[in-house]
Amino acid sequence: MAANSSRRKILVTGSNGLIGSEVCLYFANRGFAVSGIDNNQRAVFFGPQGDTRWVQKRLQETIRDFHHYELDVRDRARLEQTVKDISPQLIVHAAAQPSHDLAASMPFEDFETNAVGTLNVLEAARRHCPESPFVYLSTNKVYGDGPNGIRLKELETRWEYDDPRYAQGIPETFSVDQVLHSLFGASKLAADTLVQEYGRYFKMPTCCLRGGCLTGPSHSGVELHGFLSYLIKCNFEGKLYKVYGYKGKQVRDNIHSEDVAAFIYEFCERPRCAEVYNIGGGAGNSCSILEAFAMVEQLSGRKQAYEYVDQSRIGDHICYYSDLRKLKEHYPTWSITKTLPQIFEEIAASWVQRLGVRTVNRP
Repeated sequence: MAANSSRRKILVTGSNGLIGSEVCLYFANRGFAVSGIDNNQRAVFFGPQGDTRWVQKRLQETIRDFHHYELDVRDRARLEQTVKDISPQLIVHAAAQPSHDLAASMPFEDFETNAVGTLNVLEAARRHCPESPFVYLSTNKVYGDGPNGIRLKELETRWEYDDPRYAQGIPETFSVDQVLHSLFGASKLAADTLVQEYGRYFKMPTCCLRGGCLTGPSHSGVELHGFLSYLIKCNFEGKLYKVYGYKGKQVRDNIHSEDVAAFIYEFCERPRCAEVYNIGGGAGNSCSILEAFAMVEQLSGRKQAYEYVDQSRIGDHICYYSDLRKLKEHYPTWSITKTLPQIFEEIAASWVQRLGVRTVNRP
């Protein structure tokens, strides 16, 4: 069914994914006509556990006039025709190959999806709706392993910055050069640069969101992507979790997908040109793997079984959380609304439902 032309239209790539689906729901609730592009490529990348058709079904059942396009962002001709046909007032580009581990085993698929796919979406937007805000879901991996060069201190359950310049976290001015990115980080950085360039060169209202750990109950978490969702799932299933290096004290900042969607709405209402923002949970929503184990154990009553592998993942951050000051300065009405305990509780409830268990520790 065609979307109602009297309503503002949003096009979301990667609409079956965590952020894409949350954006679809958030904007639908604010009266937008929503179109989504997704071909369930996550199931190709990660196997059956990465399948996102359940999310697509939920969107089709929940959103009035939701229009799903079974389309790969690498298909330039079909993508351009779709953008032309919809002529959206906002584009959110969330489609990606999201794993920095997996990228090394499929470098062409990774680069073609992340970099070339982004170019395809940008060029379609420039040709058919250049004044529409364009939001790209980038990643903190554009900084590579650079944050590992910051002086750290080891605490009982986590690593922490020991340099006052980073007391608030990593800012957007942090260097992206002369560091190990992983092939995933390199492809996402290429796309990030393109999004900025289309903003500056063509005067388009573009925005790169360099995410920390974006998470929430709609995440199809797997070992190679979706840290918090996968960790909680392992606990519920009584499955062994592998900890790779850094004593399990590596730190991530976690932000609920709904808070990410809320910021995208703020940007849509007051767009800027060629902006870059770090977006994550900040210091307040950060936790280490060991701390995450303790939190999920409180919810489930089950100790987390884990195996320690004394070899860190290539390019993995020891400690990373986002400095949110620039984002909040530009958009002071936005704030994080979901605390870390709330995020754990929502993801836990989602896995209980999806795994078909009454309680966590009584299958």
